[in-house]
Amino acid sequence: MHKVVPERAANYSQRIIIAKVIIVVLYAVGLVGLSIPEYQDWFLSLTPVQLLISLVLILLFHRGWTDAFPIFAAAAFWIGFGAELIGIHTGYLFGDYVYGPTLGPMLWEVPIIIGVNWFILAYLTGSVFRTIENDYYAAFLGAIAMTCLDYIMEPVAVALDFWYWKFHVIPAGNYVGWFGVAFLIHLIFRKANFEKYNPLSLLMLLCMILFFAILNFTVL
Repeated sequence: MHKVVPERAANYSQRIIIAKVIIVVLYAVGLVGLSIPEYQDWFLSLTPVQLLISLVLILLFHRGWTDAFPIFAAAAFWIGFGAELIGIHTGYLFGDYVYGPTLGPMLWEVPIIIGVNWFILAYLTGSVFRTIENDYYAAFLGAIAMTCLDYIMEPVAVALDFWYWKFHVIPAGNYVGWFGVAFLIHLIFRKANFEKYNPLSLLMLLCMILFFAILNFTVL
């Protein structure tokens, strides 16, 4: 019979606590820094770094390292990135918008980090709804959650030069497009055969929601 070594279990629990503290500090410091005009530009330049640290933490505590996981990760990245390419160059899916310099290096006028962002959001929301048995219902709820987060994020993103909308108006179609792309990625997440639980998912998602919700009051 397999037995859990107490020392290993204790060390794992300690690592989870440390990772959770890092997440809270990461988003709290970013929130404060972006809310202070004197430091805003410097903290904006660190936005890709914040996303990459979030990605590393997710991967460090991900448990389902089967062959299906990198396939899902690649699909989430490229579907999200591809949707942004279509949006930028045609105006379809999301509306007419262009990216600013905040999110770092670009490929075909789309920040490379945006594909990482699609993966992170789909992974976190998918993990939160992992216990729902029906794949389509879970994908629906995950897509709704991602769309609601986008709704909170949009005004902040525009104010902080993440991207710019034509005529400075966020079209309703943007949220329809977000839901559609998110639903597709969530279906792949559900169908992929790997363990969906991550001990950091719920906390990181809540920190993101609070991060953008509070910034709606401090930067607008």
